Amino acid sequence: MKFYNIVIRHRLLIGIAFLVLAIVTNIYGGFWPAFLPYLVGVILIFGHFFFGPMRLIQEHMESGDMDGAEKVLSSIKYPNLLYKPIRSVYFTLKGNIAMMKQDFDGAEKMMKKGLELGMPMKEAEGASLLQMGMIAMQKSDIKSAENYIRSALRKGLPDKENESAAYLQMCSIMMTKREFRAAKDFFRKAKALKPATPEIVSQIKQIEKYIQRMPG
Repeated sequence: MKFYNIVIRHRLLIGIAFLVLAIVTNIYGGFWPAFLPYLVGVILIFGHFFFGPMRLIQEHMESGDMDGAEKVLSSIKYPNLLYKPIRSVYFTLKGNIAMMKQDFDGAEKMMKKGLELGMPMKEAEGASLLQMGMIAMQKSDIKSAENYIRSALRKGLPDKENESAAYLQMCSIMMTKREFRAAKDFFRKAKALKPATPEIVSQIKQIEKYIQRMPG
Protein backbone atom coordinates (compact mmCIF):
# COMPACT_ATOMS: atom_id res chain seq x y z
CA MET A 1 0.00 0.00 0.00
CA LYS A 2 2.79 2.43 0.93
CA PHE A 3 4.62 1.49 -2.27
CA TYR A 4 1.48 2.24 -4.30
CA ASN A 5 1.14 5.64 -2.59
CA ILE A 6 4.77 6.43 -3.40
CA VAL A 7 4.12 5.56 -7.06
CA ILE A 8 1.06 7.85 -7.11
CA ARG A 9 2.98 10.69 -5.45
CA HIS A 10 5.88 10.49 -7.93
CA ARG A 11 4.00 9.07 -10.92
CA LEU A 12 4.89 11.91 -13.31
CA LEU A 13 8.63 11.78 -12.58
CA ILE A 14 8.67 7.97 -12.78
CA GLY A 15 6.79 8.14 -16.10
CA ILE A 16 9.27 10.63 -17.52
CA ALA A 17 12.15 8.43 -16.38
CA PHE A 18 10.61 5.45 -18.19
CA LEU A 19 10.21 7.52 -21.36
CA VAL A 20 13.88 8.59 -21.21
CA LEU A 21 14.84 4.93 -20.73
CA ALA A 22 12.63 3.98 -23.67
CA ILE A 23 14.19 6.59 -25.97
CA VAL A 24 17.74 5.48 -25.06
CA THR A 25 16.78 1.83 -25.56
CA ASN A 26 15.14 2.68 -28.88
CA ILE A 27 18.28 4.43 -30.11
CA TYR A 28 20.68 1.65 -29.16
CA GLY A 29 18.51 -1.48 -29.27
CA GLY A 30 15.53 -0.78 -31.52
CA PHE A 31 11.82 -0.18 -30.99
CA TRP A 32 10.65 -3.54 -29.65
CA PRO A 33 13.03 -3.66 -26.65
CA ALA A 34 11.90 -0.08 -25.93
CA PHE A 35 8.17 -0.86 -26.28
CA LEU A 36 7.57 -1.86 -22.63
CA PRO A 37 9.23 1.22 -21.05
CA TYR A 38 7.39 3.39 -23.61
CA LEU A 39 4.09 1.80 -22.57
CA VAL A 40 4.77 2.09 -18.82
CA GLY A 41 5.91 5.70 -19.18
CA VAL A 42 2.84 6.73 -21.17
CA ILE A 43 0.45 4.98 -18.73
CA LEU A 44 2.06 6.66 -15.72
CA ILE A 45 2.01 10.13 -17.27
CA PHE A 46 -1.56 9.65 -18.51
CA GLY A 47 -2.63 8.51 -15.02
CA HIS A 48 -1.00 11.56 -13.42
CA PHE A 49 -3.10 14.00 -15.44
CA PHE A 50 -6.29 11.91 -15.90
CA PHE A 51 -6.76 10.47 -12.41
CA GLY A 52 -4.59 12.71 -10.25
CA PRO A 53 -3.54 11.90 -6.67
CA MET A 54 -7.11 11.44 -5.38
CA ARG A 55 -6.21 8.32 -3.38
CA LEU A 56 -3.73 10.37 -1.36
CA ILE A 57 -6.39 13.05 -0.74
CA GLN A 58 -8.86 10.41 0.47
CA GLU A 59 -6.41 9.15 3.10
CA HIS A 60 -5.83 12.68 4.42
CA MET A 61 -9.58 13.37 4.55
CA GLU A 62 -10.32 10.13 6.40
CA SER A 63 -7.67 10.95 9.02
CA GLY A 64 -8.90 14.54 9.39
CA ASP A 65 -5.66 16.00 8.04
CA MET A 66 -7.15 18.90 6.07
CA ASP A 67 -3.79 20.64 5.66
CA GLY A 68 -2.40 17.48 4.05
CA ALA A 69 -5.46 17.21 1.80
CA GLU A 70 -5.13 20.85 0.75
CA LYS A 71 -1.44 20.34 -0.03
CA VAL A 72 -2.25 17.39 -2.31
CA LEU A 73 -5.05 19.35 -4.01
CA SER A 74 -2.63 22.22 -4.62
CA SER A 75 -0.28 19.81 -6.40
CA ILE A 76 -2.91 19.34 -9.15
CA LYS A 77 -1.87 22.01 -11.65
CA TYR A 78 -4.30 21.16 -14.47
CA PRO A 79 -7.63 20.09 -12.88
CA ASN A 80 -9.48 20.45 -16.20
CA LEU A 81 -7.54 17.43 -17.50
CA LEU A 82 -8.94 15.19 -14.76
CA TYR A 83 -11.57 12.56 -15.59
CA LYS A 84 -14.97 14.27 -15.20
CA PRO A 85 -16.22 12.49 -12.02
CA ILE A 86 -12.79 12.98 -10.40
CA ARG A 87 -12.81 16.64 -11.44
CA SER A 88 -16.18 17.00 -9.73
CA VAL A 89 -14.77 15.53 -6.50
CA TYR A 90 -11.73 17.84 -6.81
CA PHE A 91 -13.88 20.99 -6.91
CA THR A 92 -16.14 19.68 -4.12
CA LEU A 93 -13.15 19.08 -1.84
CA LYS A 94 -11.80 22.54 -2.69
CA GLY A 95 -15.19 23.93 -1.68
CA ASN A 96 -15.20 22.00 1.60
CA ILE A 97 -11.76 23.31 2.53
CA ALA A 98 -12.74 26.88 1.61
CA MET A 99 -15.86 26.54 3.76
CA MET A 100 -13.79 25.37 6.73
CA LYS A 101 -11.72 28.53 6.31
CA GLN A 102 -14.97 30.54 6.21
CA ASP A 103 -14.25 31.64 2.66
CA PHE A 104 -17.91 31.35 1.70
CA ASP A 105 -17.60 33.01 -1.71
CA GLY A 106 -14.73 30.70 -2.68
CA ALA A 107 -16.58 27.69 -1.26
CA GLU A 108 -19.73 28.53 -3.25
CA LYS A 109 -17.74 28.93 -6.47
CA MET A 110 -15.98 25.56 -6.07
CA MET A 111 -19.11 23.67 -4.95
CA LYS A 112 -21.08 25.00 -7.93
CA LYS A 113 -18.38 23.76 -10.30
CA GLY A 114 -18.56 20.32 -8.70
CA LEU A 115 -22.35 20.18 -8.96
CA GLU A 116 -22.33 21.35 -12.59
CA LEU A 117 -20.00 18.47 -13.49
CA GLY A 118 -22.32 15.96 -11.80
CA MET A 119 -21.66 13.75 -8.81
CA PRO A 120 -20.80 10.04 -9.09
CA MET A 121 -23.48 9.20 -6.45
CA LYS A 122 -26.81 10.82 -5.62
CA GLU A 123 -25.89 10.91 -1.91
CA ALA A 124 -22.75 12.87 -2.75
CA GLU A 125 -24.84 15.32 -4.75
CA GLY A 126 -27.22 15.67 -1.82
CA ALA A 127 -24.32 16.38 0.56
CA SER A 128 -22.98 19.05 -1.81
CA LEU A 129 -26.41 20.68 -2.07
CA LEU A 130 -26.62 20.69 1.72
CA GLN A 131 -23.24 22.42 1.88
CA MET A 132 -24.47 24.99 -0.64
CA GLY A 133 -27.51 25.56 1.56
CA MET A 134 -25.32 26.13 4.59
CA ILE A 135 -23.16 28.58 2.63
CA ALA A 136 -26.31 30.46 1.60
CA MET A 137 -27.40 30.55 5.27
CA GLN A 138 -24.05 32.06 6.24
CA LYS A 139 -24.60 34.72 3.58
CA SER A 140 -28.18 35.33 4.87
CA ASP A 141 -29.64 34.24 1.53
CA ILE A 142 -32.60 32.41 3.04
CA LYS A 143 -34.43 31.76 -0.24
CA SER A 144 -31.43 30.06 -1.87
CA ALA A 145 -30.67 28.16 1.33
CA GLU A 146 -34.18 26.71 1.42
CA ASN A 147 -34.04 25.69 -2.25
CA TYR A 148 -30.65 24.00 -1.87
CA ILE A 149 -31.58 22.12 1.32
CA ARG A 150 -34.93 20.94 -0.03
CA SER A 151 -33.09 19.67 -3.11
CA ALA A 152 -30.56 17.92 -0.86
CA LEU A 153 -33.33 16.10 1.00
CA ARG A 154 -34.96 15.05 -2.28
CA LYS A 155 -31.67 13.73 -3.70
CA GLY A 156 -30.87 11.86 -0.49
CA LEU A 157 -28.07 12.30 2.02
CA PRO A 158 -25.30 9.82 2.90
CA ASP A 159 -26.19 9.29 6.59
CA LYS A 160 -28.55 10.29 9.39
CA GLU A 161 -26.13 12.94 10.68
CA ASN A 162 -26.32 14.88 7.40
CA GLU A 163 -30.06 14.31 7.18
CA SER A 164 -30.56 15.58 10.72
CA ALA A 165 -28.41 18.64 9.97
CA ALA A 166 -30.57 19.35 6.90
CA TYR A 167 -33.80 19.15 8.92
CA LEU A 168 -32.35 21.48 11.57
CA GLN A 169 -31.38 23.99 8.90
CA MET A 170 -34.92 23.81 7.51
CA CYS A 171 -36.25 24.30 11.05
CA SER A 172 -34.16 27.47 11.39
CA ILE A 173 -35.36 28.73 8.00
CA MET A 174 -39.01 28.14 8.92
CA MET A 175 -38.50 29.93 12.24
CA THR A 176 -37.02 32.91 10.36
CA LYS A 177 -40.06 32.89 8.04
CA ARG A 178 -42.32 32.56 11.12
CA GLU A 179 -43.80 29.34 9.77
CA PHE A 180 -43.80 27.77 13.21
CA ARG A 181 -45.81 24.63 12.45
CA ALA A 182 -43.36 23.68 9.69
CA ALA A 183 -40.44 24.53 12.01
CA LYS A 184 -41.76 22.12 14.64
CA ASP A 185 -42.25 19.40 12.03
CA PHE A 186 -38.66 19.69 10.78
CA PHE A 187 -37.39 19.74 14.37
CA ARG A 188 -39.24 16.51 15.18
CA LYS A 189 -37.74 14.85 12.09
CA ALA A 190 -34.23 15.95 13.08
CA LYS A 191 -34.62 14.70 16.66
CA ALA A 192 -36.19 11.39 15.57
CA LEU A 193 -32.99 10.49 13.70
CA LYS A 194 -31.10 10.51 17.04
CA PRO A 195 -27.89 12.05 15.67
CA ALA A 196 -24.64 11.56 17.58
CA THR A 197 -22.56 14.45 16.24
CA PRO A 198 -21.91 16.77 19.23
CA GLU A 199 -22.63 19.98 17.26
CA ILE A 200 -26.00 18.66 16.05
CA VAL A 201 -26.92 17.34 19.52
CA SER A 202 -26.10 20.77 20.96
CA GLN A 203 -28.28 22.51 18.36
CA ILE A 204 -31.19 20.20 19.15
CA LYS A 205 -30.89 20.96 22.88
CA GLN A 206 -30.78 24.70 22.23
CA ILE A 207 -33.80 24.71 19.92
CA GLU A 208 -35.76 22.38 22.21
CA LYS A 209 -35.65 24.96 25.03
CA TYR A 210 -38.07 27.29 23.29
CA ILE A 211 -39.62 25.52 20.28
CA GLN A 212 -42.47 24.13 22.40
CA ARG A 213 -43.45 27.70 23.30
CA MET A 214 -43.90 28.61 19.65
CA PRO A 215 -47.45 29.03 18.32
CA GLY A 216 -48.74 26.61 15.73
